[in-house]
Amino acid sequence: MGGFNKFRAVKDECEAGHLHDSKMEARRCSTLTLQQGAGVITDLEQQPVFAVEVNGVPICKYVADFRYRMADSGLAVVEDVKGMATPVFNLKRKLVEAAHPGTVITIYPPKKRKARKKAVKA
Repeated sequence: MGGFNKFRAVKDECEAGHLHDSKMEARRCSTLTLQQGAGVITDLEQQPVFAVEVNGVPICKYVADFRYRMADSGLAVVEDVKGMATPVFNLKRKLVEAAHPGTVITIYPPKKRKARKKAVKA
């Protein structure tokens, strides 16, 4: 069956020639590849896998979109490109961060908060 992704994402190729699950992910890969070429980031890796085990029992695996290091600080960044964060993603994110201390999964693009309405004084 199939024919389309449940979130209507369309597979696309980035400028480096990698096939990605969405156009947004392909654009992000192109940007990260340029940043690596400019020396802003290093060790760019696609689709890193994180296994989650509790007391030696495999619970799940999580496949992120990208992992890289910031060239200036050496900080490792794990990044997932999301149009919207699903409950399953939120759960896996918490599990990975708990099972792999020091790992923080960031979402791209960062969520923009809506501006609050200003209170009108009467």
